Order: sequence, then C-alpha cells, then structure tokens
Amino acid sequence: MDDLHIRAAGPSDITAVLGFWQVAAEGASISDDEQGVARLIARDPEALLLAERGGALVGSVIAGFDGWRCHVYRLAVHPGARRQGIAAALLRATEERFAALGGRRSDAMVLQRNEVAHHAWKAAGYGAEEQWRRWTKPLR
Repeated sequence: MDDLHIRAAGPSDITAVLGFWQVAAEGASISDDEQGVARLIARDPEALLLAERGGALVGSVIAGFDGWRCHVYRLAVHPGARRQGIAAALLRATEERFAALGGRRSDAMVLQRNEVAHHAWKAAGYGAEEQWRRWTKPLR
C-alpha cells in the first residue's frame, strides 16, 4: 500500500471522477454531474477524496461533514483494483478527517442490492441500522 496516494479532489479532477464512477460505482446519484461535483468541491474542498496508484485513479469516497453528522458517500474502487485494501485506506482517511473535525459517528448509505459492498462495510466495522429508513424528495 506504500504506492497508494490519497488526496482531495480539485476542480480539474471532475471529468475523471465522473468517468471513474461510471466504471467503479454502483448506482447513480442525482448529483453525478459536473455541476454537482463542482458544487461539492467548492463547498468543502477536502470532502472528495481520491486514491491514486501510479497516477491512475483507483478509488474515491466523499467524506461529508455538516457540523452535526459525518456522512460517507460514493465509496468506489476500480473493479481491477478491488480486494487490495484501497477501500479500507479511503475509510481510514474519512474517519481521520471526521475525527479532526469533531465528528462523533460516521454513517454510510449503501444500496440494499449491493451485497458485495455489504461485506466490505461490515469488514470496516459498519453495521446496518434496520430501524431507519431513508426518506427522499428530489428538489428538481
């Protein structure tokens, strides 16, 4: 893992990140467009973390903190780089960020149908809270 570099994304990474999510992320989000990612980076320049190996993008995660809760979104690892500790390294980086900001608990949104991800999240110490259900309303 010495060759893995984790850094915050910048505006010049937006196109690469969107392309990466097409290959590596399960499902799509309403915010998966240039404007959505640009807004995230402008609002919180340290939230979108990228994992690179040899200059190639191999992983990403959004570590969002709103001052109240710590939220993890879009944890994705390139299919050809899975099971190499990249997701674990990204989650450690998010947890370090949250702790430095005073966060107390990290939560993640994981698709019910993404059973492969369930194993990764459990291995990282996360567990489903069955008493909660996510309610949403599109704003546009």
